[in-house]
Amino acid sequence: MSPTIDTSAIAAIQKAIHQQNCEAGWWNKPRNHGELLMLIVSEISEAMEGDRKGLMDDHLPHRPMIEVELADAVIRTLDMAAGLNLDVAGAMAEKLSYNRTRADHLRENRAKVGGKKY
Repeated sequence: MSPTIDTSAIAAIQKAIHQQNCEAGWWNKPRNHGELLMLIVSEISEAMEGDRKGLMDDHLPHRPMIEVELADAVIRTLDMAAGLNLDVAGAMAEKLSYNRTRADHLRENRAKVGGKKY
């Protein structure tokens, strides 16, 4: 049986992140959706650079940069989702369930010529 995710825990984390960012003044005015999305992309780019160079994080030097930048990407994603009143936790649960039924996600199909390698 495939594991399920606790959507209430993710929703609670999303709410807490957004509340902290509201208190910090990041949501005092409407946010540009494109800018918010590109901020998420920039965190992923930083994670790639940290991984490629094998760097430790500047702010949390006991952690690999890839780990911290992925955390930043999740934080930004959940903050944006809360700011736009999106149910990302519910969408994640549904998407994971859907992915279990996808033919192109089966190991044997990925191994075929032209199959998804990653």
